[in-house]
Amino acid sequence: MTSKPDDSLIARALDYGTRAHQRIDHQRKYTNQPYEVHLKAVAILLREVTDDAGVIAAAWLHDTVEDTAATIEDIRHEFGDRVAQLVGELTDVSKPSDGNRAVRKAIDRAHLATASPEAKTVKLADLIDNCRDICTHDKGFCRVYLGEMAALLGVLGDGHPALFARARKTWLKHAKAIGLSAELINSDDQAALPVASMRANRVPRLFIEAFTAEAIAEPLVSFDGERRALSVAGVLAHSPRTVIGIRNNGRIAGYALVTELKQGTCGSHLRTFHPGQLLSSNAPMADVIQVLTRHKQAFVTVFGQVGGIITRRDAQKPVVRMWLFGIITLIEMRLTELIRERFPEATWPALITPSRLEKAQALKTERERLGHACDAVDCLQLGDKARIVITDPEALEEFDFESRGAAKKVVKELESLRNHLAHSQDIVSHNWAQIARIARRLEPQHDVPTS
Repeated sequence: MTSKPDDSLIARALDYGTRAHQRIDHQRKYTNQPYEVHLKAVAILLREVTDDAGVIAAAWLHDTVEDTAATIEDIRHEFGDRVAQLVGELTDVSKPSDGNRAVRKAIDRAHLATASPEAKTVKLADLIDNCRDICTHDKGFCRVYLGEMAALLGVLGDGHPALFARARKTWLKHAKAIGLSAELINSDDQAALPVASMRANRVPRLFIEAFTAEAIAEPLVSFDGERRALSVAGVLAHSPRTVIGIRNNGRIAGYALVTELKQGTCGSHLRTFHPGQLLSSNAPMADVIQVLTRHKQAFVTVFGQVGGIITRRDAQKPVVRMWLFGIITLIEMRLTELIRERFPEATWPALITPSRLEKAQALKTERERLGHACDAVDCLQLGDKARIVITDPEALEEFDFESRGAAKKVVKELESLRNHLAHSQDIVSHNWAQIARIARRLEPQHDVPTS
C-alpha cells in the first residue's frame, strides 16, 4: 500500500531530522540518549492536538537549523516553503555578540512572538518536554529554565489552547516542586486574563508598540565625574531629582544617587548601568514596566547613549494611564463577546445577583431613553461580565485559570486598577503588582525573575 502524501512528509522529516542530529552525535544533556528521543516526544505531543502533517514534520526538524549543519535553504529544498517557514520561526535569531543570556533570550522571544500559531504550538510541545527533562535532572538550572519558560508562555497564547494549558500546568507543577514563591506562581497564573484571548487581534498590538519609553522619560541631568559632590548637591538642593548622570570624557558613564553626594567627587559615587536598566527610546511601555519592576530606575538610550530616566512615579503620567485603561477596555470587550457567543440571553441573568441585574436593566432603560442603542449585556459592569464568563469551564480554560477563585481575584484587581485610573488616584502605590502582571503578559521582551 502506498503511503499517504502527508504520512510521507512526516516520515521524511523524521528521517532527515534524526540523521542530521546523529551526524553530530547529538545527545540529550542529562540522559545521553540520542537527540531523536526529544524530537519524538515533541512529535507525539503534537499528534495529540493536530493532524497537520506540516506541523508534525516541523517538530522533527525544529532544532536542525539551530543545532546541525542544515540550513533553512536545505529545509526548503527538501520539504517546501511551509515547513521551512515553521522551522525558521522556531530557530533562534540572536547572536553571541548581542549580549548575555537574558538579552539573547529576549531577542529570541521577540522573534517567537511574531511566529504563526502553528509554530507556537510546536514550541509549546518543545517547552513541555524540555521542562520535564531539565526539572527532573537539574534542580539548579530548573529554576532558571522555569523563569525563561514563563516568559515564553507570555508570547505563546496563539498556540493550540489545549497544549498551552498543558504547558502551563507543567510549569506550575515543577515551579511548586522546587519551592518557587507563591507570589511568582500566582502572579504568572493571574496574568493570563489580559492576554489569552487578545494577542491575535490587531488592536492590542497598538498597546504593545505605540506607547513607548520616550513618551514618559525625563532628561537625565548629568555632571562631570571630577566635579565636587557637595557642590552638585547644593545645586540640586531644591530639585525633585533623585538621580544624576555622571559624565566621563563627555559621555554619561553611569549614575549617582543625589542623597549620596556628601563627599569626594561625583565620580567617586558612580554606579554602573545594569544591562537590565537600559531601554531604547522606542521600547514598548510593557518593557518599561518590567524594568521598573526589578529596578528603581530605567535609563533611556538615544543612538546608544543614555539621555533619559524613568522611575515608577512616571507611571502616574497620562500616557501610562491611557495605555492601561485601553488594555482593560479590551479585556471588557472580549468578555462581552464571550457572553454573546456562549450565553443565551435567557441564561446569563441568573448568574449575577438580582441587584446587579436590576442596575444593568436600569442603565439600559436610561440609555434607550437617550436614544442609545444597546442591550442588557452592554450595561453590565466589568465584574458582572467576568463573573458570568468564568462560570463556563471552557472560558476558564481559554484564560488558563486553575479555578474560579483565581479568576475572581484577577477581576477584583482589574476593577481596582480601573477605578483608580478613572478617578486619577495613585496607581503605583495601590496597583503596581497588577500593572506588572499586565505588562509581563502583553510584551514579549521581558524576563521573569529566576530567584
